Amino acid sequence: MPMPTLERLATYLRYLIDLDASHVETISSTDVERQTGINAAQFRKDLSYFGEFGKPGVGYNVSELQARIARILKIDQMQPVIVVGAGNLGSALIGYPGLQEHKFHIAAAFDRDPAKIGRLQNDLVVLDESSLGEVNAKIGARIAILCVPANAAQHVANDAIAAGVRVILNFAPIILKVPERVVVRNVSFLQELAVLSYHLSSEAPAT
Repeated sequence: MPMPTLERLATYLRYLIDLDASHVETISSTDVERQTGINAAQFRKDLSYFGEFGKPGVGYNVSELQARIARILKIDQMQPVIVVGAGNLGSALIGYPGLQEHKFHIAAAFDRDPAKIGRLQNDLVVLDESSLGEVNAKIGARIAILCVPANAAQHVANDAIAAGVRVILNFAPIILKVPERVVVRNVSFLQELAVLSYHLSSEAPAT
């Protein structure tokens, strides 16, 4: 499945969750285009990868479409997630309420800093990073979020993979080397800001 399609499915799901919360029952592909900026034809094409959706002249039932996309993305049931790195960013993610809404549950948090280990973070006690394998043997999380410095990221990724993690969201400014069976998504605030900065180049300088 093309990665851009999966990314758009996640966008549709976010939109549908908001509609469902507002008690909207049906939508059209034109509604999707107007609210998400994604072309209506592209929306229909993305859904066509997974079968028949919607009814001609009626549109798409919001609750049904939300449930089907959630199943496609494998988040129709709660997914346990571990966070490694309980600094400012890790702490913010641990306390982020939107994760639960999308069926992601922060099941454990780890750090190697003695000052952070044992500290309570949003009802979670920060655990010693060295216990990751033992703890995840009980939790069974296959998703890890890395919020660690670049010089620690590869070592932490190796430990997480050995503990059963198969998907990593990496906030460290480093390209991780992982087995083919493991999927990594890198998040770089600086990279995104640099791209946004480029779009300012055609504007007149601020006065």
